[in-house]
Amino acid sequence: MADYKNIKGFNIQYLDSDPPNPIEGQMWFNSTSQTLKGAEVGGIPLGTWSSGGTMNTGRFYAAGSGSSNESTRIFAGGTSTASTSVLNESYNGSAFTEDADLNTARDKTAGTGTLTLALVIAGTDSNIANVEAWNGSSWTETTDVNTARRQGMGVGLAAPASLYAGGFTTTFIASVESWNGTSWTEIADLNTARISGGAAGTQTEGLVFGGEPITANTESWNGTSWTEVNNLNTARYFVTGSGVQTQALAFGGFVSGTDVANTEFYNGTSWTELNDLSTAARAASGKNSSTSALAAGGGPPATSQSEEWLVPDSVTKTFTTS
Repeated sequence: MADYKNIKGFNIQYLDSDPPNPIEGQMWFNSTSQTLKGAEVGGIPLGTWSSGGTMNTGRFYAAGSGSSNESTRIFAGGTSTASTSVLNESYNGSAFTEDADLNTARDKTAGTGTLTLALVIAGTDSNIANVEAWNGSSWTETTDVNTARRQGMGVGLAAPASLYAGGFTTTFIASVESWNGTSWTEIADLNTARISGGAAGTQTEGLVFGGEPITANTESWNGTSWTEVNNLNTARYFVTGSGVQTQALAFGGFVSGTDVANTEFYNGTSWTELNDLSTAARAASGKNSSTSALAAGGGPPATSQSEEWLVPDSVTKTFTTS
């Protein structure tokens, strides 16, 4: 039988501490703990949340855009002194920086896009239709959505290609509109009317999940129609979504008067419970990937904390005789 040296070409290392960044398949003997250890593949199911930077102004019912927890924008939202705001901050993985304000103060809004190209869509208790586009340095008012509303879900990882789904007018609605960079077009409705759900994916491959009336319902968009797929494990609203249609995260939310920390992963077929947020949060902001996400703010009351979702390339395992 081949031994480790014949397979790998070198002997097992004899170390007094675990290596800081082991690679998959690496083995070593830890002389301090007198244990044989190795590195195995990490991945999304082993991801964890850790403390991130602090926003300059704590907010809830805000919106976000971005591609990772090192490239995120958080805008609008209620503060400790006002129900709406024009605030706009960017995050680089360590600190938040105040950037140019929105033109129209709002909360209960939706965001799509990236750090440098983003949309903020509708919002506020007065149900505005106003939409603004971020070009990397400033916000510009652009074409309004056809139906003024609040608490809809923004789908789209790259502006201008975006969807705005669901929301509240005088009741819960299922209406969905698509943005092509110039105008909004009404397209196929959701199967289940809702507000304050999570969203992930793109304009042609989207995902909407959770929401109020409180539901675990998940719907998948193929560019033509919405299809009901497997539900979340925990029904909730004010839930935040991140990632793409076949690799999506749902984190935080609100259930029966209580903020929750639940994090779930959708693999294109079903949802799996993962490690929770460190602090339960509703209406946190951040629209990134399933491997590098940011949960920022939340409430009410307004909070300024953030948490970063980190997925390890490998994890250390201790080998035993059992």
